[in-house]
Amino acid sequence: MIAEPTRTTVPVSLGDRSYEIVIGAGELNRIGSTLAGWLERDAARGSSATAVVVTDRNVLPHADAVADRLRAANWRVEQIVLEPGEQSKRLAVISGIYDRLVAIQADRKTVVLAVGGGVVGDAAGFAAATYNRGLRFVQVPTSLLADVDSSVGGKVGVNHPQAKNLIGAFHQPLGVVIDTELLNTLPDRDYRSGLAEVVKYGVILDAGFFEYLEQQVDALNERDSAALRHAIAESCRLKAYVVERDEYETTGLRAVLNYGHTFGHAFEALSDYSELMHGEAVAIGMICASRLAERLGRVDAEVTARQVALLEALQLPTRLSAEGRFSAEEVLGRMRLDKKAVAGRMRFILPTKIGHVELVDGVPEADVVAVLGSE
Repeated sequence: MIAEPTRTTVPVSLGDRSYEIVIGAGELNRIGSTLAGWLERDAARGSSATAVVVTDRNVLPHADAVADRLRAANWRVEQIVLEPGEQSKRLAVISGIYDRLVAIQADRKTVVLAVGGGVVGDAAGFAAATYNRGLRFVQVPTSLLADVDSSVGGKVGVNHPQAKNLIGAFHQPLGVVIDTELLNTLPDRDYRSGLAEVVKYGVILDAGFFEYLEQQVDALNERDSAALRHAIAESCRLKAYVVERDEYETTGLRAVLNYGHTFGHAFEALSDYSELMHGEAVAIGMICASRLAERLGRVDAEVTARQVALLEALQLPTRLSAEGRFSAEEVLGRMRLDKKAVAGRMRFILPTKIGHVELVDGVPEADVVAVLGSE
C-alpha cells in the first residue's frame, strides 16, 4: 500500500520573484528549516538573523509556536500583536508597525512573518512592502480563507473608509507555509468563510474541481484532512496559474479572481466590515454576479442553481438577511469605487459556464439594480 503524501508543494513561477507554497500537517514545526532553505536561494539579499512575527491576539498561540521554532534555530525574534479584525487594516496601525521596525533597527535583511488570517497577511505584507523600500516576508496563514486566497499572489494592502483594499501594493512573499493542522481549531464560521473562496476557483477556472467539491461536501463539512489538503492545493494551483500570467493585474486575467467580489466588497463596506465575514459576502456576491449573468443572457439558470446548491450545502449564505439589506443606490455607490471600475463605469466578472468567467464592461446600472432588487 502506497502511503499518502503528507506534504504538497505548489510552485509560483515568477522569475526572480518565484516562491513555493508548502502545504501539510505540522508545517509550523518545520518552519526553521523551511525558511533556511528559502534564504539559501535568496543569497543575493544575504542571510538574516532577525525575524519580526506579526500576528493578532486570536492566533497568538500559533505565532508563539513560530517564534519558539525560530529562536531554537538561533533567530532573534520580535513579535508585533495586532487587534483582530478588519479595523487593523488601517494606515494608523501600519504606522505603529513602522515604529516597531524602527525601534529594532530593522534592515533589508530582516524577514517579516505574517502569522494569521487575511487581515494580518495584508497588513504585515503592506508594512513589509513599504518599509525601507521592501523587506522580505513569509506568509503563514492560519485560516482557510488566507490559505487559498490572500496568502498567495503578492497582493497586500489596507482599507480606506470608503472601500476595501483601496491602498495597497504587489509584494511577493519569500514563501507560504500552510499547516493544515491549524484548521482543526478554526471556528466554524471562519472555516466556512474560507470554503466560499474554494468554491470560487471551481466556478472561474476548473469545472472538474467544482464537481469534486460537489462530490466532497460531506468530507469538507467534516474537515476531512485528505479532502482539505486537496482542496487547498488545487485552489493554490489555480491561483498560481493566474498570478503567473498576470502578476500585476494588467492583462485582465487576474481580475477573474474577483468573481463575486464587486458585490461582496460593497456589502462588506456597507456593513462596516463587521456584520459579514469576507467569504460570506463573496458567497452572496457570487450568486448576485451569476444572476446578473443570467439577466444579460450569458448563462442559464442551472449555472446559478448549482452554485446556490453547493454554497448552501457548505452552510454558506446565498442572499443578504432581511435586516442586512441595503438600498440599491448605496450598493452602487460603493461599487463605483471598485478597483475594476474605469472612470466610474462598473465592470463585472461574470460566468459563461461553470469553469469559465469573463470581465464584462459597460453593464447597465439598471440591470445591477434589478439583481439587487431580487436579492
